[in-house]
Amino acid sequence: MNRIPTQEAVGHVLCHDMTQIIPGQYKGPRFRKGHVVREEDIPVLLSMGKEHLYVWEMAEGCVHEDDGAERLCALCRNEGMERSAVKEGKIELTAAREGLFLVDRQRLNAVNALEDLMIATRHGGTAVRKGDKLAGMRVIPLIIQEEKLLQAEAAAGGRPLLELLPWKLKTAAIVTTGNEVAKGLIADSFTPVVEGKLSEFGIRTVEHRLPGDGVEAIANAILDVRRAKPDLILCTGGMSVDPDDNTPGAVKRSGADIVAYGAPVLPGAMFLLGYFEDGTPIVGLPGCVMYAKRTIFDLVLPKLAAGVPVAREDLTTLGEGGLCLGCEVCTYPNCGFGK
Repeated sequence: MNRIPTQEAVGHVLCHDMTQIIPGQYKGPRFRKGHVVREEDIPVLLSMGKEHLYVWEMAEGCVHEDDGAERLCALCRNEGMERSAVKEGKIELTAAREGLFLVDRQRLNAVNALEDLMIATRHGGTAVRKGDKLAGMRVIPLIIQEEKLLQAEAAAGGRPLLELLPWKLKTAAIVTTGNEVAKGLIADSFTPVVEGKLSEFGIRTVEHRLPGDGVEAIANAILDVRRAKPDLILCTGGMSVDPDDNTPGAVKRSGADIVAYGAPVLPGAMFLLGYFEDGTPIVGLPGCVMYAKRTIFDLVLPKLAAGVPVAREDLTTLGEGGLCLGCEVCTYPNCGFGK
């Protein structure tokens, strides 16, 4: 930090905010910390009584905080994202569309392990709406060494750290199990819940079957709806270990490759996920989806809707944070469930 005559300060960086007072009109910061002094600023500074200024000297190999933020933003920004103007050395990214927000955690951590810079994001693997805040980034000091930015760019690996994938799936088929539903003894209250959740991602139901409880009947219903080539097949109910619950066996008999039956999430431990050879996902939904506010279905559906393959390890890592606390006032996704 140097003290220099104001007339010699052009191109230097202010070390602190500078307040301007115009009696009866204005009192507030006229120049912010980090501001690069311009020629037109000199008369204003002199009128404020500032004949000397405390500035950072821009040595060779150093970068101003605003320029550093621009370079960090370039490491993050991807399609479907809007950026703010740089303000006080910080830039924020927001969603320009709905979709699945993804973060490359390993590369992000590698960047944040470096000194004098930071990138903060919302949780990856979550659904976002247009206008949602995604990330913010800045360098910590007013001036950062160029070498540290080069290290950050190398750690990022030459491609954006963030992604915002649009919803890809458009249609779904629902197979509602249960003899009591097939015979009309009770109303089907499961399907409306599922259709409501699908609609949040622009997915509409094009086929619906009520085969009852038999393994053969459920498997045939799955094969039947496949002829309509839906993007997603969902089987509701019949997912427990009771002898009369035959959905897992029927899914296997239909020819799907079962990725996982069971997941470390409550509600939703009896969840099933599989894929057919053509990549069509099939999901077995336990009864909790019908009555619980949020379940494993809410955690997995965004990835399915974006066309992102879900592997067994994606489900096993949900254990930490996989316990829904059943809050009286549900604030999901602004809570720890699934994170």
